[in-house]
Amino acid sequence: MGEWIEIAADDGFGFGCYTAAPAGAPKGGILVIQEIFGVNAHIREVADGYAADGYLAWAPSVYDRAERRFECGYTPEDIAKARDIMAAAPFDRAVQDMAAAVEGLRAAGAGKIGSVGYCWGGSASFLVATRIGVDASVCYYGGQIMPRKDEVAKNPVMMHFGEHDHGIPMADVEAIRAAQPQAEVHIYPAGHGFNCDHRADFHPESAKLARERSLAFFASHMG
Repeated sequence: MGEWIEIAADDGFGFGCYTAAPAGAPKGGILVIQEIFGVNAHIREVADGYAADGYLAWAPSVYDRAERRFECGYTPEDIAKARDIMAAAPFDRAVQDMAAAVEGLRAAGAGKIGSVGYCWGGSASFLVATRIGVDASVCYYGGQIMPRKDEVAKNPVMMHFGEHDHGIPMADVEAIRAAQPQAEVHIYPAGHGFNCDHRADFHPESAKLARERSLAFFASHMG
């Protein structure tokens, strides 16, 4: 089990961050970036999983500027609430807070740093690559990558998309692939949110393969 800490952005704003540490010295640090549902049980489990694989994992609560320690489930009411919070948490602010978390990981002695994000966090992980720069970034079904697809990545990027994702057309995926020819882009026979075993969209085979690819990607760029 991990623990919560508080970190400060460069403007002095303090926000929460769920941290999970490996049993021994970390292979590196992984910034785990939430879906619109906050740093909920699923995201904490993802962080715990990366810690079990030897990484120091930090999951910053990047909606704290809108609502402290926000988290919810996946009912229609939860989704409506999460979208309201998302609207109050623009990407520019999130980048500022994610940069603070990256610096925190470095200060904690994590070594090389990677980012991984899901849905909203998948788009945010792409912005970690283009606006902050780490050692490797993984983006799961980031629907807001498309309008930012021409931003230049400072580090290697891997992307995962579901071919049955009604929110991210395959035409958008191909446009992203064309704009980011250096990125590894993988497509799965799944819908949106296929990594989350708390949701009906969970597709275990796709989730397993995407995680294996992500771990190999991090290993190749971070150790």
